[in-house]
Amino acid sequence: MRVTIAGAGAVGRSIAAELLENGHQVLLIDIDPHAIKIDSVPRAEWLLADACEISSLDEAGLNTCQVVIAASGDDKVNLVVSLLAKTEYGVPRVVARVNHPKNEWLFNESWGVDVAVSTPRLLSALVEEAVSVGDLVRLMTFRQGQANLVELTLADDAPVVGQRAGSVPWPVDAALVAILREGRVLVPSADDPLEAGDELLFVASQEVEHELTHLLSAHGRS
Repeated sequence: MRVTIAGAGAVGRSIAAELLENGHQVLLIDIDPHAIKIDSVPRAEWLLADACEISSLDEAGLNTCQVVIAASGDDKVNLVVSLLAKTEYGVPRVVARVNHPKNEWLFNESWGVDVAVSTPRLLSALVEEAVSVGDLVRLMTFRQGQANLVELTLADDAPVVGQRAGSVPWPVDAALVAILREGRVLVPSADDPLEAGDELLFVASQEVEHELTHLLSAHGRS
């Protein structure tokens, strides 16, 4: 997979290194000459250019990319890059970094953003996830407001403990995508029993989150 990352700061370089380790092709773009640190990620392609300019994105070959990541420290830049990637080049997947929570509402499909990653929200969600049992925690939003990645850890007395995953009447707009159990990631099948302490990951619309909480929490509490 070919990935272009706009923003070659510490965040962009870290993402690039991880993607390269996983076998992907990566191009880093930045307008700041001081950010072009080729030795830090030598296997990546590098481009000194303004990622908000069509000519730069033409040079980057965005039409050949499957993913664009707008990872700069400037929300305005990330929005412009996202919009251009989606509307001008038809990039299938656009991921954008949200630096300031007050701007989070802008990072949606109207600006070409498929997935918005807000560090403050993610950190707070991880804190909640670490301390909450029986409460639904929203980890990430896909296409702002349309679907969320949510997690719930089953309490000992959760009503679904002992039931098979396929026998639970999940809400229509919710899909159980993974079960985290004793350090393992399980792809759930209909016959898998649910156990106390399981971390259940769902992709669900916001409208059914309350139903999930009611279904999975101890004694149906909400």
